Amino acid sequence: MRPVLLDNVNHADLRLQTRLDASWGDAANAVPTVPAEFRQIQAHFPIVFQESGANAAARFQPVALLGLFEPHNRFLGPQGWRAGHLPWALERQPFLVGRDGEEWVVHVDLDSPRLSREAGEPLFLPQGGQSVVLERRLSVLQALHQGMLELPDFIDALLRHRLLEPMNLDVEQPDGQLRRMSGYFVIDEDRLAGLSGAAVAELHEAGHWLPIAMALASLSHLPALILAEQAQGVRLHA
Repeated sequence: MRPVLLDNVNHADLRLQTRLDASWGDAANAVPTVPAEFRQIQAHFPIVFQESGANAAARFQPVALLGLFEPHNRFLGPQGWRAGHLPWALERQPFLVGRDGEEWVVHVDLDSPRLSREAGEPLFLPQGGQSVVLERRLSVLQALHQGMLELPDFIDALLRHRLLEPMNLDVEQPDGQLRRMSGYFVIDEDRLAGLSGAAVAELHEAGHWLPIAMALASLSHLPALILAEQAQGVRLHA
């Protein structure tokens, strides 16, 4: 990775290839998300939580499950992305947030294979303004960054009310063996249903209730992922 400060002089001729490619790291089976994105994520993918090493302040990181095991991403196929929402963590590539003293600034990874001087959409207009493609990527990056800043409060609320429980999922393989998926946590539905009215009001007032409900509802997508995993296994063993 070679992140540098993005500007319209040094990068005037850079172009962005917007397609997704497994060789570029887009085949991951899980990508980070934030509560502000849960509304879009829950319509297509399960939302689970994993202990965070990158964001120690939050302790847990919500992720969108795109597959059960590496490297199975059931939404990335030969014809591109196959879901109605592209997670922000994928769409913001190859841009990232950096620091310039006390100020947050936009960096671009010059080592990214998505960048080219011949192919793709221009980042900047001839007169130096941002292209529509760049504006969209930067808006997604800003939303994701803001969500990460707000994430610790959300996670603190989940932990304070003991709303996370380990998820252990056994997936039957074509040979009849069970493969365990572990290391993830989900919203504890029983604990959520048992919260007092005061606790519910507190979560609602803080803006946490809706994303909690969406994270819980998103788990209805797990059966489809299990079927996709089993079908993939059948093809691999055929």
